[in-house]
Amino acid sequence: MKELVDLFLTFARIGGFTFGGGYAMLPMLQKEVVERRHWATEDELMDYYAIGQCTPGVIAVNTATFIGYKLRGIVGGIVATLGVVAPSIVVITIIAAFIQGFAHIAAVNHAFAGIRACVCVLIFNAVLKLAKKALIDKVTVALFCLILALSLFTSISPALLVIGAGVFGGLYGKIRRMGGAKQ
Repeated sequence: MKELVDLFLTFARIGGFTFGGGYAMLPMLQKEVVERRHWATEDELMDYYAIGQCTPGVIAVNTATFIGYKLRGIVGGIVATLGVVAPSIVVITIIAAFIQGFAHIAAVNHAFAGIRACVCVLIFNAVLKLAKKALIDKVTVALFCLILALSLFTSISPALLVIGAGVFGGLYGKIRRMGGAKQ
């Protein structure tokens, strides 16, 4: 029971102290789940991000579910998911009750603009950390460049890009194991 409470409180803190959506949670997930709690390795967390990206829902919620499930099965998945969404539900309910009263105030609009700028930096930092672990050779760098170009210049679904990259990685790994490709 103590582990479930710890799981809930950890994800509630992550959900309560990150702003800007699922991607903004990535740095805090990295710090809490990998570095502090050792609930997952960096590779596992990157796999959870990838799967979370191509499944329905918010990436941080999906990742919390995967980690909770890994630790304590179905109950752990439910507890971690409830933990990460509970702060948002409370805060959004409060804001919804009062938003009409202060949404027009210039200071509030400026504060939100500042928060959005900060969120961009947090997401960029998470991307840099992921890139250091994921871009390990010329093939992964080339794949990154291809996926970046496709995501910027086409309307291909991110889920299809993730699936395509996974298929490519699987095929490339199989070819390398068969001795048909050099590093």
